[in-house]
Amino acid sequence: MRTSQTRALNFDIHGRVTIRVDAKAPAARQLQTMLACFATATDTERPADIVVDARPEPMPDAGLLEHELAYTENSVRFQADRVQVVRDAEQWRIHGPGELLTSVVPILDAAMVGRGAGMIHAATMAYRGHAIALPAAGGTGKTSTAAKLMRREGWSFMGDDWAFLAEDATLLGYAKPMFIKPHHRTIYPHLFEGARKPLVPSQLSQSVGRLTTVVHPYVIRYPRVADFSRRWSPEHRMVEPGAAFPGREVTTSAPLAAAVYIERFEGAQSRIVERTKEWMVDRMLGNFHIEMAGFSQQVVTGLAATSVVPWREHFEAKGDVLSKALDGRPCHLLQVPSAYTADEASDDIVRFLEQLLPSVLDEQPWEVGYGGSQS
Repeated sequence: MRTSQTRALNFDIHGRVTIRVDAKAPAARQLQTMLACFATATDTERPADIVVDARPEPMPDAGLLEHELAYTENSVRFQADRVQVVRDAEQWRIHGPGELLTSVVPILDAAMVGRGAGMIHAATMAYRGHAIALPAAGGTGKTSTAAKLMRREGWSFMGDDWAFLAEDATLLGYAKPMFIKPHHRTIYPHLFEGARKPLVPSQLSQSVGRLTTVVHPYVIRYPRVADFSRRWSPEHRMVEPGAAFPGREVTTSAPLAAAVYIERFEGAQSRIVERTKEWMVDRMLGNFHIEMAGFSQQVVTGLAATSVVPWREHFEAKGDVLSKALDGRPCHLLQVPSAYTADEASDDIVRFLEQLLPSVLDEQPWEVGYGGSQS
């Protein structure tokens, strides 16, 4: 939250990493929305682990990588996007005149890894005090699955997109705003009641989504345009978890019980198979990287190409954290036919979880049906 003394927005990521954003920076509005669940009024004397503002730092005698990058031993400037990332011991500083969420995400991941937790791309749910991680690609059915699990007794929401997995096997939630799309109408009917922003028909959603992906790297350079397009995009609607699941609490952390990687495949019937810890670590690493926005991937590549954060350091350190977190935890791959709609896919995902979790948690098979309330 903004403080009168520092004129900054402060965020505390599960007590491990702090972020301070200049309240006057063009990036402030977007980051205030996307990091709202971590907002804090506390402004400690200790320097923030990640500092975000619009003021670049001098880079005397910087090296050049063609026309794309300028760099020193501890900083990189992405020329076309006018973004600078500085690594100063354990502190990171991100400077730029545009929206900077795509710069913050990979830096937040790196900072959290240094504090013993890796960022993953997954739907995350808590069930009776235990956490379940459902890593998956976008469009697999994570958001629909979360809605159906929340209709059952004992479940609570942690996040539907990003989370952090700590090396002590604690799953740390990230309840950022959810992106509700036209095909979610039957699953979240209350979010479509009354006067709402118009959305494109479901059959056009993928086409609009591809167009959004193409223009996104250019739009974020202009914060006012980006904010307008995000709020009025016909592709999706941003919804707080409290609106999606009214009256239900959000779980911020819980011990990991199992990880189930969900993917679409060309088969005719859903199937689940057990996988090794090493397999799950590799998939979590790859899935998080490929599901980041294009410029987020460029940030990781640029830091690696200039040896500010070498590839080996980045992936080995994160892989070690995830390996410790998954040690002794059951890991599975659940494949769902690509021909299924999100509604059909989520039905199968819930059904397989019903079959799997009793053995994981050493409980009797569930007997409650849809419509139960959280205990």
